[in-house]
Amino acid sequence: MNELNLITCIVQRGKADKVIKDAIKSGAEGATVFYARGTGVRQKLGFWGKIITPEKEVILIVTKKLQTDAVFEAIIKSGKLAQPGQGFAFVHSVDRAVGFLTEHRTDTK
Repeated sequence: MNELNLITCIVQRGKADKVIKDAIKSGAEGATVFYARGTGVRQKLGFWGKIITPEKEVILIVTKKLQTDAVFEAIIKSGKLAQPGQGFAFVHSVDRAVGFLTEHRTDTK
């Protein structure tokens, strides 16, 4: 199997669809999205923290190593992640995986 990476991106609720669309245009083969609730920064800001919505969307995208940079840059641009308060993204190496559809196996062991 090719070397794989996992891109995790956390954005404000309602923003994931656009980020995923742009990630797929840049080479991602798919994505998984789930909802989460953020804590920490909102509480530290006191009164002003009330304007930050705690509901988030978490996007998981597995990419081949050669695709990772292009997909990651598309996510940053689409999600406006360079702007404070818009969300964040990070990359992990994947040591083992099963079910990545582009790897068609013909053996039946």
